[in-house]
Amino acid sequence: MPRLHWEDFTPGQVTDCGSRLVTRAEIIAFAAEYDPQPMHLDEDAARATPAGGLIASGWHTCAILMRMIADGFLLEAASMGAPGVDEVRWLAPVRPGDELTARGTVLSTRASRSRPELGLISMLYEMFNQAGTCVLTERCTQMLERREVSAVAEAARA
Repeated sequence: MPRLHWEDFTPGQVTDCGSRLVTRAEIIAFAAEYDPQPMHLDEDAARATPAGGLIASGWHTCAILMRMIADGFLLEAASMGAPGVDEVRWLAPVRPGDELTARGTVLSTRASRSRPELGLISMLYEMFNQAGTCVLTERCTQMLERREVSAVAEAARA
């Protein structure tokens, strides 16, 4: 049974999404499968790029953030998905050995006009490396089930 519903989120609320160590092996494995550019695959070739060394694909960093968001609260929430991502910014490279942390800040909430059983939450996610440098930001809207409407619907079915 989900513990968190739309009603549990308020503007300004911050959620800690945990931390994760990024390894050289996972950077290369992800790149080999999904983003085979030299700066993600080969340390020698990467040194010749503006990055100056091996870095994670931005899409890999997004995937890591998604896992952190899921573990941080979505798996405990009455999530109904998301209509998309509004913005992603890759602000600094992610390198082997980086310890990433992430947090989500609720920007706004509103009840859906067309689907009363769900509420929308506008979120800003930020990911930081061990030095405190913000490496990624993401803005998106998440859909969560509304506890109050769900309880009324459940009672009507009984």
